[in-house]
Order: sequence, then structure tokens, then C-alpha cells
Amino acid sequence: MESLIELCDIIANNPEQFRDKIDWICGRCPQPESLLGGSPRVSRSQVNAVLAIARFLSKCPDSTDNRPKSVILEFIRAIPTSFRRSFWPQSYNSDSIASFFVDFLKYVYESADSSPDFASEIAGLVGEVVTAAVNNHDTNSNDSAISRALLLALSQNFPPVLPSDAEKLINYLLDQLAMSVPASPREVIPGNSETSSSQSSPLNVNHFQGNEVSSPANDSSRGSMMANGGGVYWKSGAIQLGNVNLINEGGGAMFRQQVALFEEESVESLEKQEIAFKLIAHILHKVSIDQKLLEQVRFIAKKQLQSMSAFLKIRKRDWTEQGPILKSRINAKLSVYQAAARMQIRSLVSLDVDAKTSKKLVLETLALLIDAAEACLLSVWRKLRVCEELFSSLLSGIAQVAVPRGGQPLRVLLIRLKPLVLAACMQADTWGSSQGAMFESVLKTCCDIIESGLTKDRAPIDTFIMGLATSIRERNDYEEQVDKEKQAAPAVQLNVIRLLADLNVAISKPEVVDMILPLFIESLEEGDATTPSLLRLRLLDAVSHMASLGFEKSYRETVVLMTRSYLSKLLSVGSAESKTLAPEATTERVETLPAGFLLIATGLKSAKLRSDYRHRLLSLCSDVGLAAESKSGRSGADFLGPLLPAVAEICSDFDPTVDVEPSLLKLFRNLWFYIALFGLAPPIQKTQTPIKSVSTTLNSVGSMGTIALQAVSGPYMWNALWASAVQRIAQGTPPLVVSSVKWLEDELELNALHNPGSRRGSGNEKAALSQRTALSAALGGRVDVGSMSTISGVKATYLLAVAFLEIIRFSSNGGILNGGISLTASRSAFSCVFEYLKTPNLMPAVFQCLTAIVHRAFETAVSWLEDRITETGNEAVIRESTLFAHACFLINSMSQREEHIRDIAVNLLVQLRDRFAQVLWNSSCLDSLLFSVQNDTPSTIVNDPAWEAAVRSLYQKIVREWIVISLSYAPCTTQGLLQEKLCKANTWQKAQHTTDVVSLLSEIRIGTGKSDCWAGIRTANIPSVMAAAAAASGANLKLSEAFILEVLSTGIVSATVKCNYAGEIAGMRRLYSSIGGFQSGAPQTGFGSGLQRLISGAFSQPPQTEDDSFNEMLLSKFVRLLQQFVNTAEKGGELDKSQFRETCSQATALLLSNLSSDRKANLEGFSQLLRLLCWCPAYISTPDAMETGVFIWTWLVSAAPQLGSLVLAELVDAWLWTIDTKRGLFASDVKYSGPGAKLRPHLAPGEPVALPDINPVDQIIAHRLWLGFFIDRFEVVRHNSIEQLLLLGRMLQGTTKLPWNFSHHPAASGTFFTFMLLGLKLCSCQSQGNLQNFRTGLQLLEDRIYRASLGWFAYEPEWYDINNINFAQSEAQSVSVFVHYLSNERVDSLQSDSKGGTSENGNSLVDANDHYHPVWGQMDNYAVGREKRKQLLLMLCQHEADRLEVWAQPLSKEGISSRPKISTDKWIEYARTAFSVDPRIAFSLASRFPTNTYLKAEITQLVQSHILDIHCIPEALPYFVTPKAVDENSALLQQLPHWAACSITQALEFLTPVYKGHPRVMAYVLRVLESYPPERVTFFMPQLVQALRYDEGRLVEGYLLRAAQRSDIFAHILIWHLQGETCEPGKDASAKNSSFLALLPIVRQHIIDGFTPKACDLFQREFDFFDQVTSISGVLFPLPKEERRAGIQKELEKIEMEGEDLYLPTAPNKLVRGIQVDSGIPLQSAAKVPIMITFNVVDRDGDQNDIKPQACIFKVGDDCRQDVLALQVIALLRDIFTAVGLNLYLFPYGVLPTGPERGIIEVVPNTRSRSQMGETNDGGLYEIFQQDYGPVGSPSFEAARRNFIISSAGYAVASLLLQPKDRHNGNLLFDNAGRLVHIDFGFILETSPGGNMRFESAHFKLSHEMTQLLDPSGVMKSETWDHFVSLCVKGYLAARRHMNGIINTVLLMLDSGLPCFSRGDPIGNLRKRFHPEMSEREAAIFMKSVCTDAYNKWTTAGYDLIQYLQQGIEK
Repeated sequence: MESLIELCDIIANNPEQFRDKIDWICGRCPQPESLLGGSPRVSRSQVNAVLAIARFLSKCPDSTDNRPKSVILEFIRAIPTSFRRSFWPQSYNSDSIASFFVDFLKYVYESADSSPDFASEIAGLVGEVVTAAVNNHDTNSNDSAISRALLLALSQNFPPVLPSDAEKLINYLLDQLAMSVPASPREVIPGNSETSSSQSSPLNVNHFQGNEVSSPANDSSRGSMMANGGGVYWKSGAIQLGNVNLINEGGGAMFRQQVALFEEESVESLEKQEIAFKLIAHILHKVSIDQKLLEQVRFIAKKQLQSMSAFLKIRKRDWTEQGPILKSRINAKLSVYQAAARMQIRSLVSLDVDAKTSKKLVLETLALLIDAAEACLLSVWRKLRVCEELFSSLLSGIAQVAVPRGGQPLRVLLIRLKPLVLAACMQADTWGSSQGAMFESVLKTCCDIIESGLTKDRAPIDTFIMGLATSIRERNDYEEQVDKEKQAAPAVQLNVIRLLADLNVAISKPEVVDMILPLFIESLEEGDATTPSLLRLRLLDAVSHMASLGFEKSYRETVVLMTRSYLSKLLSVGSAESKTLAPEATTERVETLPAGFLLIATGLKSAKLRSDYRHRLLSLCSDVGLAAESKSGRSGADFLGPLLPAVAEICSDFDPTVDVEPSLLKLFRNLWFYIALFGLAPPIQKTQTPIKSVSTTLNSVGSMGTIALQAVSGPYMWNALWASAVQRIAQGTPPLVVSSVKWLEDELELNALHNPGSRRGSGNEKAALSQRTALSAALGGRVDVGSMSTISGVKATYLLAVAFLEIIRFSSNGGILNGGISLTASRSAFSCVFEYLKTPNLMPAVFQCLTAIVHRAFETAVSWLEDRITETGNEAVIRESTLFAHACFLINSMSQREEHIRDIAVNLLVQLRDRFAQVLWNSSCLDSLLFSVQNDTPSTIVNDPAWEAAVRSLYQKIVREWIVISLSYAPCTTQGLLQEKLCKANTWQKAQHTTDVVSLLSEIRIGTGKSDCWAGIRTANIPSVMAAAAAASGANLKLSEAFILEVLSTGIVSATVKCNYAGEIAGMRRLYSSIGGFQSGAPQTGFGSGLQRLISGAFSQPPQTEDDSFNEMLLSKFVRLLQQFVNTAEKGGELDKSQFRETCSQATALLLSNLSSDRKANLEGFSQLLRLLCWCPAYISTPDAMETGVFIWTWLVSAAPQLGSLVLAELVDAWLWTIDTKRGLFASDVKYSGPGAKLRPHLAPGEPVALPDINPVDQIIAHRLWLGFFIDRFEVVRHNSIEQLLLLGRMLQGTTKLPWNFSHHPAASGTFFTFMLLGLKLCSCQSQGNLQNFRTGLQLLEDRIYRASLGWFAYEPEWYDINNINFAQSEAQSVSVFVHYLSNERVDSLQSDSKGGTSENGNSLVDANDHYHPVWGQMDNYAVGREKRKQLLLMLCQHEADRLEVWAQPLSKEGISSRPKISTDKWIEYARTAFSVDPRIAFSLASRFPTNTYLKAEITQLVQSHILDIHCIPEALPYFVTPKAVDENSALLQQLPHWAACSITQALEFLTPVYKGHPRVMAYVLRVLESYPPERVTFFMPQLVQALRYDEGRLVEGYLLRAAQRSDIFAHILIWHLQGETCEPGKDASAKNSSFLALLPIVRQHIIDGFTPKACDLFQREFDFFDQVTSISGVLFPLPKEERRAGIQKELEKIEMEGEDLYLPTAPNKLVRGIQVDSGIPLQSAAKVPIMITFNVVDRDGDQNDIKPQACIFKVGDDCRQDVLALQVIALLRDIFTAVGLNLYLFPYGVLPTGPERGIIEVVPNTRSRSQMGETNDGGLYEIFQQDYGPVGSPSFEAARRNFIISSAGYAVASLLLQPKDRHNGNLLFDNAGRLVHIDFGFILETSPGGNMRFESAHFKLSHEMTQLLDPSGVMKSETWDHFVSLCVKGYLAARRHMNGIINTVLLMLDSGLPCFSRGDPIGNLRKRFHPEMSEREAAIFMKSVCTDAYNKWTTAGYDLIQYLQQGIEK
């Protein structure tokens, strides 16, 4: 139901927009046909829908949609059918139905009230509904409760009714409900006496339908009589109240008969009467009815009221019923009377005011109502709530009838009202703390009558008031009365006094006060109230109430009287007669008079009277203090204390900073002097020392000393209200510097405050010593007692008073003085504290004390601020404003003339800044700092160059420190604020300011370079923050390079840009106005102050009016533009960076220009714009967009700090959205994981995935910038905005909750750990006061952050290079900063609990029974586990930082800084901890330290003991699938069928002989291979063919056959490789090979046999075609060399292509479209004639018309298999380099053996060998490059040089690993872009030419001519050389990561018989060349040394010479 109501309320705000929703709700309502059916029934949802529609109509009555109205009308029409229980839902009980009717009718009533048309429609139905309800209610069926519920609801909210129905209804109601009662007393009791008429019950309706209707005039009653003698007390004026005897003598029988008659009425019938009367009253209110019927109604009401007196006089014991039954009867009957009274009053409203009969009727009714009211007042039931309500109704009716008519009715009323008032006051129970409801009703009625009567008929009102007032002075002869009656008289007097006082306060008219006050004052001064008594106390209270109204005459008279009274009481204390005084005398002094003083202080509003009263009160305090001090027998606190609350109140609005007249200042000083002397101030010492209790009666000087010390140290021994009052007084007290020059005169005045008569001689010195001791204690021991010897006693008391005052100022409210609403620097209490220091020629001791007071005040201020650190909402705002006010004042005080004040101000300011960092970024503080040096210079001061220079120098020093510190913590926000201030300086056009600011800022620089500004873990050391700072600066920096940002120059540029955008908006606004864009009418003032500080006041034009339509126009434009940008980005379009920035900036300017407006128009539009400005950069997710985002967000929060929370809330939402949409840092899909995805499945486990269209790194960099902004904001708000901290907490919680969505891309590492750093920083705030309440949540968050941080290491360590030195360095630095923070993190005392969490450490999160933690799961000891995890995380992060540092600085000469050696036990602990958190972390740990045997052994053990838990982790395989496990047939191998698939290279290892073809291992390997597409496995065909050697179970063969059936290309390549392994006929195969060779043709045939006809056709055509081409070589062999080319062409012409699906065997993705028949070239070779032929090819998946040439060499007589192996390794290296983003070039051209010693080799396109280049050019490479690409330095030459470097580096790494020899210039190719390509790998690994003489000793060829290109310096000190070596190092590091994959690829070829395996230990040496035992830095140094060794090595040149001499190959 709640949600439906909420929906209705939303719809009511905009019904047109949500018309469909209204229709939906109407559709859920019961339909008319169902309601009008035989037995309708409604469901709960239908009832709720009806109620919702009714509510909608009540809120939106003018809705144009008619359906809701028709629904309601139909339901009203159906209400009579609802009186059956079956109509309602089964779950509805009577209460639910009643509640429905009440709500429904309330809504219908409101709708009808607002819509006349709807009201008339409802009116037509109401009569029928009410009649039906009455009918049903009269039946006593079970369903009558429903109709009763409806009638009760109608009695509360009666809808409109037709006039014709109204009279019928009244008749019907009277007939059916009102009169169904037994015979009335009137019928039973004979006679027509007044008594009987006053006791008659309502008549049956039949009695007035005939002639018996008597006119109301005949039944006039004289009123309710007092039964004892019949004396009517309002006639006699006698006020008597005793036990009223209700029974006349002899009338007992008649009385009992009355009781019986009343008891015959049933409670049910009474309830019916009540309902009837209420309904009739409602009907009379709605419509006018026939006069005759109206008279009947009046008659019934009258008879009811007449019977009321008799009813109320019946005593409890006279009823036969008792208990709850009686109480329910009384309640019911009194409710009937109340309803009858209302009905009677309603019937008189329509009377003609002037008609004679109506006047008579009014007077009669008044008499009747007053009689009834008196009966209530005297009734024994008067304390019942229903009786009180009845009394109140009667009185309000009396006023309602008489007051509007005035004249005679009013006079009669006032005559009758006075005795009623006195009777109410006479009630004993009305005196006390609460006067009771009846007294309140009397008071209210009197007020209403007097207020309206004063303006109409003054005389009777005056008479009435005076009558009441004089009644208090009527004295009875108490001597002749009994004691009991003695007490009765004062009660009347007291209550009348209270009534008159309350009347005065309620009416608040001076003429009324002037009537009564003189009588009261006369009584107090001359009358009965001169002596202490309750009467006097009540009169004093009354006069103080009257004085508080602020009428000058009465105020002055009263204050003089009260002051005199208070002093007289004080002077009489201690005298002989005081011992016999009544207790009321003490009450008067201690309570009544102080309360009166306070009341007046609270009530006075006039500034003039408040000022007068302040002076009077302070004078009274001085007089009281002096008088009390002279009375040595009592403590002065007793007399001064009670006055303090009043003084506090009257000083509450006093501004102590204005000029105070000396007389008032002296009074303030005297007050504080006595406060200090009497110990009235609250204690000010920080630690209260226990002191013995002190008596309040003090006689000796020693005791007075104890008071002084106790006042300082506590405990406080007076009323707590006094202490609070002293604190409030402090806020309004000016500094107690009465005379700044006449110190001696001041001391003489102070002496006069003492009365030294009783303290002569030694006693005086004792007192002085005690005061000095107290002063020393108050100053916190800063000044010892000994150094105060020159300070006299009174001066010590004065200084103590100053200390109390100034310290209490800060302890009470933080040190904010009264005056004004805004908390500005001028209201800082430091302005008062510093005032004392300005006094010249102070004694050293006094100056020392005053300085100490300043410091104590400052400590108190700091303490106050720290105590309130947990405040939120408005309290937090006040706290922050207080802090900033103090900071601004201290800044301004740095320009004081007095040097000591300047020094103190600087000292305190620095302390404040260090303790409360938020002042650094407060706009007002920065304003004061940058601009106040001129603004605050008093014009009266004589020009003093020395002083000006000193002040300027001081300001510059502080400003520089301030800005450098703020930049070091929050460079974004700081720059934003500085830009604001530069705008402001520019706007003011004050050159002096600008010059100062420029000189200050010009030296400050920030950047990613080394900075001496800050050290340690400052935020500015975090690279993402610096990147964000660069973006916030507005400078168009390339973040890919290191930068140094000049704060000044970029600040001025950005400030100018912002001003320009603001100007554009202002200009557009003015233009819009000038061309009549504004609508006609009065000018709108919403814009207030024109463009109002768009950038803290960027313009000074006169105020411009604002137009909503202008804003709406621009808003819609900007919203549309921003949405277009988003749409473009979503579709993958290119974003116009400058246009996006301009749009965002203009939109920001518009938004800020409207901040000052109070208008609510366009609020939704501005909210949408703000949201879009926050969200657009997140949507677009590019670095450029995010730079713009950071710029505008910084602009927003700097220009309008109040938007901080809104902006942050939107940004947090957007951040969480990027998690849901998996962007950037949260792109967790495999395809975004970088190398891990790109190397699948060859080197990394998992299915190959389609790579993403967008580069994930760009989005990660965008997140990095964004994160920098968040950290910047965190630093700004961490101390002062819990709301924003909690928003950041929400972001962190949402980001670290499971399941994680973090990207595993290696380029995300820096951003990831920066995010975790932000998390740890936020968690560190749990020790901050303002997050104490969130301690447990922060603790849990910290655990999540540790867990997520460790989760980063669950993946193998990878590299990534984006060709951006700065980015790589930033990544390394980001992780280093995290490590630094983690290692220096303060261990929270709660969390380092050695017992493992007995308090809050983990126990709040860990289940005590089973030690289950929500983040860590099962655990034994939280604290120990936490430390272990932290140590593991530290070690892993340190290793990651080292890795990234090597990657960023590959050539750094520094080795690894000495890391502490890790013990064996520690390694084991790391392994166990890692495995317990996540087993993958343990495997990652092992891959980071691959040669650590302890680690490997422990992880092996952990794997084997937890093997069932890690099936999904392929990295676990090497730990249990081992040769040893195979030998032992380990049970662990049984787990392999369930294991996740590993990479292909990992699977290949298991095919090697050492695994002996174990069935389980083989089954797993084949499952892995079959899980990958055959095309992916084709790459490893040579290895799979070799695996057939060991395939005893024919399992590999089976896989090959199955894969061949799945892929034709796989089958073809396999057949070619099988043919390549066969021997030439005639060659003897070794025994080892014979079985293998015998298998090959069988397998081949099985493959062919398995072909489908289509596959078989393709196979035949493909193989026939290339066999024909290959066979040309045999044809050419007999021909002479010169004829061979023609022979080739001739043969080629014979070959025909069949089909368009033939492809190049070396490149299956290239389809052959034909042969270039003239391209055939015979090549030189020792063997048979190799030929080169060029084919026309197209890409299989590309454009079929894009035909390209591709040359291939067909060899016969050469074994190509070794080349295949070498090129496989090169291809893997190329894939690795590409995956990690390394710009290294390798060209693994295609080679395929097609038969025994036959093969096809792809020709590298567009290349020529170095020897060919030498044939046409005598110069070296350097000269050739210049000849081909232009001069050195030209773009084309440098591009070619870069290409040479990247290719040389790529082949350097490949050469190091493969060790290719025979690197003469014929085997080195250069393409047309300058890239180097190695060919011919006949000698690799352990083999070399010349019988393996290994002449070429360098790891790779780097000849002299190559070094000329690589290193222009010639001494390895050029940028190009460093670049080359860097690439080599990175390539080597990347290759090392995949060492096992590369080795496994080579390993399976070991038995292939290739020459490279013919000697030595090729595999072992290959592994050694990877140096797995080395750390990354050691490996980098090794690779660097390899490059240095190869540099122009002589063996390289020597081998070229040999080749030239032997083969003629050019050098």
C-alpha cells in the first residue's frame, strides 16, 4: 500500500505525464458492473487502489481525466452493499474497515472541498448512503459494525449533501438514532419546576411532532442553582466552594428515580445519539434548513443540555453501576452532551443578528451553556478527559455565540463569566505545576473574548478585568475561620494572579498591563504582599511576566521594584531578624526573583530596553558582588550565582567586538572579577585533580584560597545552570581591557572591588598567594608562582578572571563571539585574546601571564574542535566554520604592528594548519592569506616601510609554505582554488595584489620530475594524482611524458580561460535580455547579484536580472550536446577533444553562474546538467575525456565547495557504473587481460578469445586520472566531511565486494594499487575521531582491500609496454608508494591485539564459535593471520614494484637495493599463507621465484594435500604430474580427467618420453588438444609428428586422425609434415627410426582414407598443384644454367589451376589466384636446383579482389625441418612481444617440408640481402641508409633507423636464445623500410659452421656498420643505443616469462635427428640462456652485457671476412 500511495503522490505532481499510470490504478479498482452485481466482493488490492485514487483526487482535484472521479462515485454508490461482511477481503477485520472509511472519506471530503463540480456529484449520492447506513446500524446484525464504522467516519469528515436530502436526513436521524431511548425523566417527574426542566432528558421524537412543541422561550431556565439554600453565587458574588449537597431535603426518592432513568439508557443508544448529533451538526454546517426543523433541533439540544446539570451532580456512589461499566456510561453520556452542545451552537449561526427573538434565543443559549460549563466545573467527573473536552467545547461555544454579536450578549456573558473564572481558580487541583485542562480552557476563552472585545466594546471588558484584579485584594477574616478555610482563600488569589498574568502575556496589550500592574505593585509595596508569602512570590512572578512583554513603563517600574527587592534580601542576610524569616524569603531570593530577571531578559526584544536592562543587571551584579564580598560570613556565590542565567540571556545578543562604553566595560570587568573571586566559573584545568569538598560557608582567608584553586581544577560545587550561564556570558563579554594605558589607575579600581576591612596584615598576602597559585594552575603551569611575585593579589584575581573568561570562550562554543549569523574572522574570540597583548609597557610577569592565557585559549580551542570531530550535519558545518574563522583571524593578525603578536599568530596558525589540514583548502583562509596583507592594513597607521617589509616577508614565507603543503596533499583542488583566486585578483584589478601573488607563485613547480617540495608519503608522490593535477591545471600536457608544471603560468592561463567562459555566458545573458528575451512583467530578482562569483566573483558588472527561459534554452542545448558526445562514444566514433572540452566548460560556467539564485525554476535541468558533467567522461572513458572531466570537476568543487558532496555522489555512482559495465580498471573479461588473452592457447591456458575492438589501456589510463581526482578529494575532505568520506567508503565497498571485476591487464597494476592505497588511506581514518562510529565497517573494508590486493597476485606476473616511458615509471612508482604506505602503516592498537581479536579487532567480524571471518573464511587467530597476510602482501608488492622498476628503467646501473634475505621458514610461511588465501597466489609466487626449491617443495606438498580443491587451476599440474609420479603410478594422477585445460606448450611437455605415455597423462593431453580448434594446434605440427615416436598406445595418432577430419588444413599440413619426415629411397634409416618411419605412410593413408569426397577432391588438387611446381626443379637439373629460367617458364605454362580454393602451404590464409609464369628464377645451390616462383594471392578472409604477389622458393635436396623449428621459436617470440606491447620486429617467414629433403619457403617480401646491397654500393650500412632514406636527421632516415633498431633488437633476443650461426651478409635481409630480417637457420643451438668451431662467439651479430646506425656516438652513449639496449632487455625479460613454453617446443624435437641436437646439451644450454635463477634486474644487467659484448666484436668481422674470401659474399 505504501508504494501505491507513493506512486499516487508522484503522479499527482504531474498527472498529464503519468496518465497511463492513473489508468493502470483505475484498472485495479473494482469495476462498476461487479459492484452492482448480486453479491459483490472486493480484494485487498482493489480496496488499496480505490484509496489511492481517492488520495490522488484529494491532491489533484482539477484533473482533466474523468475516470478517477467516476471510479470514486461508483464506489460511493456501492457503499450500501459494503455493509455485508462478505463484501470485504477475508483478511480485513473491523478495525481495517473502519480505518479504510476514515481515510477514504477524508480524501473525498478534501476533493469535494477543492472541486465544486465534483462536490455536487458527490452530494447527489450522500443522502442515500447515510440513510442506508442508519438503517443498517439500527439492525442488531453482525454487519451493523460496518455501517457504524461508516457513520463514525462520516462524523469526522462529512461530504457535501443536497439541501433536499439534508432535511430528510435530519428527520431520519432524529427518528432512527437520536430518540431511541427510554422515557425521559420529564415524563416521570410531575410538575414543570425549574428543577425538572433542568434535569429533563431528550424527548422522544413523537413528543414534538404534535402540538406539544413548546417554544424555546417558555423553557428559559434561570440556570443551575446551588442546592444549599438556592443562593445563586454569581448574583451574590460570594465565592464559596465546599461539599455541594446535591439532594434537597425530602427529594431523595426523586433523585434516585433520576439515577435509575439515566441508567436505563444503554451505552449503544448513547453512541447512536452522539453520531446523530454530530451528523446533524455537520449537515447544518453544509446547508440551510427549514426554520421549523431547526427549532426542533434546537429544542432537542436544549433539553439535552438542561439534563446535563442533574447528570453531573450525581455522585459516584449513587450509581448502581460501578467500575469500567460506569466509566464507559459517563464517557458516552458526556460525548452525547458535547455533540448536543456543538449542534446547538451550529443551529445559532444562521440566526438574524438583529432580530429580537434571535437575541432572546442567544441570551437563553448563553445561559444554558454557562450553566452546563459550571456543572462540568463542579462535577466529580471533572478530571475525566471527556469532561475536560466538554468544558472546552462549551466555553469555545460561548465565545463563538457572544463575541461576534457584542453588545448585550457580551455584557451578559462577562457578568456570568467572572464567577465561572473565579470558580475555576478556586479549584484546589488547578494550583500546582500544571493548572489543568479546565483552567487552560478558561484562560483561552478569556483571551479570545478580551482580544475581540477590546476593539468593539471596551467598557465591559475593563470592568471584567478590574473585577478579577480586585478580587485578589478581598480579605476574609481568617481569625474567625477554621484552618482548612484559611488555606482555601490564598488558592483563589494565587490562581487569579496566575490567570491575569497569563492573560496579559497572551493578549500582550499595554492598556491591559497598565490596568493590572499598578494593583500588583501596590500589593507588593504596601498591601498584603509586602511580607514573604506565597502571595508575594506569585505576584513577583506575575509582574516579571508583564515586564517581559517589553512595554517601557511597566518594564521600568517592575525592574526597579525587583532590583530593590533583591538587594534588600541580600542586605538583610546575616542580620538578627533574618533568622526568623519565613522560608518564602529564601525562595524569593534564590528562585523567584532570579527567575523573574531571566524571564524579563528572555522576553525583551527592543534593543533600547535590552541595553538598559543589561546595564541595570550588570550594575546589580557589581553591587551584589561588593556587598557579598564584604559579608565575610557567607560565600558570595550564593548571591551572585542566581543572577547569572539572566545576565547570560541579556548578553546573548551583545556583540563584544563593537566599541563598548567604558562604564559598561567596567561592569563586565567587575562581574568577571567576582566570578573568579567566588569560583563561579566552570573549571578550566584539563585534568581535574581530586580536591577535598569545600563548605559553602567560608570564614578564613585560607578557605578563600582553596576556592580559587578549586575553581580552576574542579570539581564544580555550584548549580550547573550557573556554569552554563558563565559560558554564555563569556560569548558576549568584551575583552576586559578597561584602560590600555593607565594600568595603575586600573589597579586602584580593582582594589575598590575588595573590601579589605577583614583582611589586614598577613592575611592579605596569603590571599594574594592563593590567587597567584590558582592563576598558575589556570595557565597550565606555563608561569610558575615564583615569577608572579610582582603581581598583587587583586591583579592576580583580575588575571585569573581574564584567564577564566578567555578560556571559557573557547571551551563553551569553540570561541565564537556573539554578533551576526555568519561565522567570520571578526567573530573569532582570538580577537579578544590578542587585545590584552596590545597594552604597552606591561610588566614582564603580566605579559608572561597574558601570553600564557593566549596559548591556553588556543589549546582549549583545539580541544573543542577535536572533541567535535564526529559531528555531522549542521553541527559539523558550525565546527568547520569555527575553525576557518580562527584561521582567518590568525592570518589577518600576521599584519599586526606588534612583533610579538605577529609571532604568536604565526605560531598558532602553523599549529592549527598542522592539526586541521582542511584549512589549507578553505577559500576564505586562502583569500585572507593571498589578499589580506593590504586589505587589513589600518588606514590610520602612519606609513612605516620597515613594518610593511616585515609583514610582507612574513606573509610570503607563510603563503609559500601553505601552498607547497597544500599542493603536496591535494594538487588538483589547490590549483583549482589558486585559479579562483587569480581570477579574483584579476577582477579586483589591484596591481599590488597581483604582483604579490605572482611573486609568491612564480617559484612553485610541481611535476613528475624530482621535486624538493615534499618528502615521504605525500599524495603528490602518487602518479595518478600528479596526472590528475596536470589535467586540473588546464595545461595541455602530454601525460605520456614527464612534466614539470609551473603553478603560476598554468594557473593564469586557466583562470583566464574560466573567466572567458564565464564572460561568454554573461554576454549571452545580456544579449538575450537586450533583444527582449525576457518576458514582460516585473523584473525578476532571482539572480540577485548578477553573475555572482562565477569564479569567486569573476565579474564586477551591476546585477543582471535572470530569466528562466534563458537558462532553460542553454540548459537544453548543453544537455543535448553532451548526450551527443556520449552517443558518439558509445558507437565507437572519434571524439572531438577540443569541442568536448569547450562544451563542458561552458556548461560548467552556466551552472556556476546560477548558484546564487534562490529561485527553484529549472532546478531539475541544472541537476541533469550537473549529472551529465559528472557522468560524460565516465561514459566516454578516454584519457582526453577524463582530463576534461578532472578539469571541470575541480573547477566545480573549487568555485562552489557546497557542490562537493553532490559532485562526489555522482562520480561515485558513475564509478560503480563502470564496474557494472566492465570498463577500464574493471574490464575483467579475459579478452581485456592483455598478454594472457593474446597468447592463448599456445603459451597460456584457455580457449582463444576474440580480442577487443578498443584498447583497454586507454580506459585504464582514464580510470587512473579519475582515481587521482578521488585521492585529491579524499585529502581535502578527510578531516571535515563525513558525508564525502562515506561516499568514498561506498565506492570502495562497492569496488572490493565479491565477485571482483578487476581487470588482470598488466597495465592496470599501478592504477589497481593506487586504488588500494586510497582504500587503506580511508581505513586509516578509523583512528580519526570523525569515523569512530564506522570502525567495524572500516575494519571489514580493510580486510577486503588486503584480500583484493592479494587477489592481484593470483595471476601470473606479466609485462606490458605502451611505448610510454612515463607510464611505465608511473606504474612502478604507484606500486612503490603502496609498498611504502603499507610498510609504514600504523598498526591499530585494536588490531594488533596479540590474543587474536578478543576485543574489536576481528571479533566484531569473526564468529566467536567457529572463527569464521566474512572475508578470510575459517581462521584460528585473526591478528596473527592478519600480520602474515600483510607480510606476504608486502613481499609480493615489493617484488612487483621491483619488476615494474626494471621495466621502466631497464638500463639503470643500480642493482636491486639490498633486500633482507628471506629465510627458508619464511618462504614456507609465505607459501602456506598464500595457499590459504588463494592457491593461485601460491602458484604465482612460484612463477615469480622459479628456482626457489623451498617454495616449490612446500607448494608441491600443499597441492598434493589439497588436490581436490584446485581442479580449476592448470598451473598446479607440474606439481603432481611429474616423471616420478608417472614411475610410481601415483594416485594423484587419477585427478587428471577433471583438471582444467592447460596451454598447448604445457601439454607438449607431457608427450615427451619421460612421461612414458602414461594413459592418464596421455588422456589428459589429448583432451586438452581436442579442446582447442585444430587450426590453433597446427602451429605445433612438427612436435605432434615427433610425438608419434613414443605413441605406443596409438593415442596421438588417434587425435591426429580426429583433428584431420575436423580441419582440411590441419590434415594437409599434417600430411606434408609426415612426408617431410620420411627418408629418401636408398637411405638407410637407423633402427631407432625405422618403426617411426614405417608408421608415417600408414598414418598418412589413414588420413586420406578418412576424407570425405569433398575433402578428398581438395586434397588431390592442392597436392597435385604444388607437386607439379616442386617437380620443376628435377626437370631443370640437367639443363645448363643459362637455359634454366626459360625452362621454368615453359614448365609453369603447362600447370593449370583447378578451383579457387587452393592455398599456399606455407600460409593457409592466402588463397592462390594464379602463377606469374615469367617470375620463375633458378637459385644457386650446391644441391638440386631450387627455384623461386611468384604467386598471385588474396587473403582468405579479406577482399577477394585485392590480389598481391607472394614469392616462394621450392627446394629439393635440402632438409627444411630445422628452419621450421627455428622459425617456430621466432614466431612464439613475436607473439610474446606483440602480446606485451613491445615494439620489436621479427619476421617468421613460412617454411614447410613437403617431402623427404623437399620444402617450400616463403620469400620475405620487398627485401634484399646485405651482400646484394654491397654489390651496388661500396659504402657501409650507414651510407646506404643515407642514400636510400635521405640525410641523417631527416624524418625518413630516422624512421628507417627506428625500424632497424626495433628489428635488430628483436633478432638480438631471438639470436641469444637460438644461437644461429653462419650469420654472413647473405643471410641478413633488409626490407624497404630499413628493417633487418635473419634467414637460413641451418646452424642453431649447439651447431656452427666449420665443424662446430664456433668462431662467431658473439650471441648475435652487431658488426661495425650496424653499430654506426645503432650508436652514432661510437662509444655506446647515444640515445639510439640506449633505446636499442632497452628494447633488447625488455624483449629478453618478456621471453623469460615464457621460458617453459619455448623450451617445451624445442624439447619434443630432441629425437628428430635434426643437426642442431647432434651435440652437447642443447636443451640444458637453452634453459641456461634464460637464466631463470636471476632476478629481473640481474637479467636486465645480463642482457645489457650481452649487447655490450656483441658491440663490434672482432669475431663477427672475422667471420664476414672468411665468407667474403671463401664464398665471395660481400662484407
